[in-house]
Amino acid sequence: MNTYQKIDMQSWPRREHYRYYTEKLRVEYSITAPVDLTNLLKFCHESGRKFYPTMICLMTKVVNAIENFRMFVDVDGSLCAWDRVVPSYTIFHEDDKTFSDCWSDYCEDFDTFYRTIAEDMERYKDIKGIKARKNQPPNFYCISCAPWTAFTSYTSRIPNGEPSYFPIITIGKYEPHEGRTTAPVNLTIAHAVCDGYHAGLFFETLQDAADHIGKDGAE
Repeated sequence: MNTYQKIDMQSWPRREHYRYYTEKLRVEYSITAPVDLTNLLKFCHESGRKFYPTMICLMTKVVNAIENFRMFVDVDGSLCAWDRVVPSYTIFHEDDKTFSDCWSDYCEDFDTFYRTIAEDMERYKDIKGIKARKNQPPNFYCISCAPWTAFTSYTSRIPNGEPSYFPIITIGKYEPHEGRTTAPVNLTIAHAVCDGYHAGLFFETLQDAADHIGKDGAE
């Protein structure tokens, strides 16, 4: 069940910021930062797991840990926060160089969640078109991987479109850097629900999760 809670605008500290960025300046912003994946890649190699589904597992855990990344507006126009969100990720088709969107149910148990994503990727890998898996639930965020480019910035905009309240996350090519392995990670989100603090918290939490994955049972 996709459950959510309404934000109490009377007590919410960001109520004025929300109104400003919905009524005066409807803007979204995009920020890219390098993430050290040295330990995560070691974990993948030693455990036989694939990089992309592992990153989706880790990223979804991080996104679900930050309430501002789970916000949306309901049919009544009220700001709400999902109790949890699921990943909507891209599957690349090597034969014709196109991609399709897929989604997987979220599970807090890392091993179960990883198996679910890996099985869904295998099940829908040959379905072409924008949507490989139908009936995507409304409580989703977007994640994709562009392993061909170690970009330093990335922006995705819809001309005259509405800012995206859900996070749009893009992972770039990982490369060696000063004895470590890093990859650019881009976050795009509406300023109405997310400030620079929340973006910083996202990257800090993601880095901590990547540093500790597989250590002392931390996944």
